[in-house]
Amino acid sequence: MSLDFTPLARTPRLLLQAGLRPLQGSRFQPTGFPDLGAASYDAPLTDADGHPALRPMLLVESAQSMANRLEKVCWDEIADDWIAPLRGLPVVKVIDSDGVALTNSVLEAHRLNSPYILEGSDRSMFERLQAELAGMEEGAVDIRRLASLLLRYDANALLHGVFLAKKELAGGRLRLTRALSAFIEAGDVRRAQSGGVKNDRVNPSGDTGRGFGNVPFAREEYVAAEITAFFNLDLAQIRGYGLGAAAEQLLIAVALLKIRLLLDEGLRLRTACDLECVELRVTRPAGWTLPERAELEAALPGLIEAVATAGGFAEPRVTPVRWEKGKSAGKPKKGKEAKKPEDGDDDSQTGLDLG
Repeated sequence: MSLDFTPLARTPRLLLQAGLRPLQGSRFQPTGFPDLGAASYDAPLTDADGHPALRPMLLVESAQSMANRLEKVCWDEIADDWIAPLRGLPVVKVIDSDGVALTNSVLEAHRLNSPYILEGSDRSMFERLQAELAGMEEGAVDIRRLASLLLRYDANALLHGVFLAKKELAGGRLRLTRALSAFIEAGDVRRAQSGGVKNDRVNPSGDTGRGFGNVPFAREEYVAAEITAFFNLDLAQIRGYGLGAAAEQLLIAVALLKIRLLLDEGLRLRTACDLECVELRVTRPAGWTLPERAELEAALPGLIEAVATAGGFAEPRVTPVRWEKGKSAGKPKKGKEAKKPEDGDDDSQTGLDLG
């Protein structure tokens, strides 16, 4: 089955929005942030009389968390592989000394820039990147060359962005912004306050600091007149990679399948935030219709093989990197401060959201 993306050829952005609602009841729990809690704000609008006004809004799910979710719905945890329609896409897998899979570039916080890929004793992937990206230490970064490399090893990063913040790799300047971004916000929100108590049947007056005793707690949820998920696919950026028509079609189809899968299967954001899609529409370009999930799933294997036949992917398509068991991870060396998380465009999994 073929997909017709011709109407998108002269469009810089593909914009979609989905109306959502709680699967049960009317309350939902938004994402939370350290030292902030729920992200509530006022959005400017014009009232019925033409006067400026403010609308109470709430960020339900951030761009970085949505990137997590758009990646997660594409990975089969049991098979430790892409879901069936996406099998054959390249991926870097981290394995331990016994060959057991630990993680991979699809699920890692910074994709190829994961410390488990680039900072272990197995330097094979690092050295490969260093060799293939040589010559960009000074001058402008060749984005097309970077994009071609990512297509070979971690095509998913072409959609969700990457920041190879290592000085040995072009001076730490290798960065791609997200081509696919999304967020969920709610309008006309009101707080729904409730609470409860953790009961201790044995000693209600026990030391609560040690987990004993009765502990009352407050709970804050929200209700809203509307909840909307917004999706933005930067078609101009994808075309700017210079990867050719086959790779461009593949990336667009993968992005659209991610959106379909998220809306079909991935909207249980938290225990108290289980949503469903009630309407999905394309807002730009006008008149274009999003392919159905079945159409995308049927077309993707052929699109993947077309790019592979043209030599776009590494062979074999799974690149293994070994991580030693018991290797110290995340601990600063003696006499040195711990590194701060790299604040790049691929901040999709930096842990800012409390889920």
